Amino acid sequence: MPNYVLTIGNVTRELPYVRVNANSTLPIVELVGDWELTNAVADEMVKLLPKKFDVLLTTTVSGVPLAHALAERTRKPYVTARKRRRTYMQDPLIQAVESMTLGVNETLWLDARHGEKLKGKKVVIVGDVVVSGSTQQALAKLTEKAGGEVVAFVAAFKQGKPAIQVKAAVELPS
Repeated sequence: MPNYVLTIGNVTRELPYVRVNANSTLPIVELVGDWELTNAVADEMVKLLPKKFDVLLTTTVSGVPLAHALAERTRKPYVTARKRRRTYMQDPLIQAVESMTLGVNETLWLDARHGEKLKGKKVVIVGDVVVSGSTQQALAKLTEKAGGEVVAFVAAFKQGKPAIQVKAAVELPS
């Protein structure tokens, strides 16, 4: 299978297709370590954000550089949920993710101190690649547990028909 050619702004990348489960292949996008692509994607994603929101929420690892770039552009803070518990976490909020795309279940951990930053806030959930939407749904549940309100789901890339309404900068082939 040939590579998928992705162009965003003045940045072009050839992305290899990788089988992620018995039924799906995806062009693999790696934002970590690619500041040019991350910034080009963030320039497109900032246009998708609602006019009124208070904080961005994402997960480690790929969501972090993207949320950071969006935070710089919007001057809004961001919070990161982790995929493993860290020893410093006190009274973390915990949410299971049933990831149908990768075929593995995960758990998201949000330190209570970070959860406080969502309380009473309008939250935008930021994703790198959204396929099923299960990670975003888990982030929405964490937001609710923390007392925040999800006002939008945005992603760099979307493939297929996720179970959520997500605005994406690029739609990847299915």
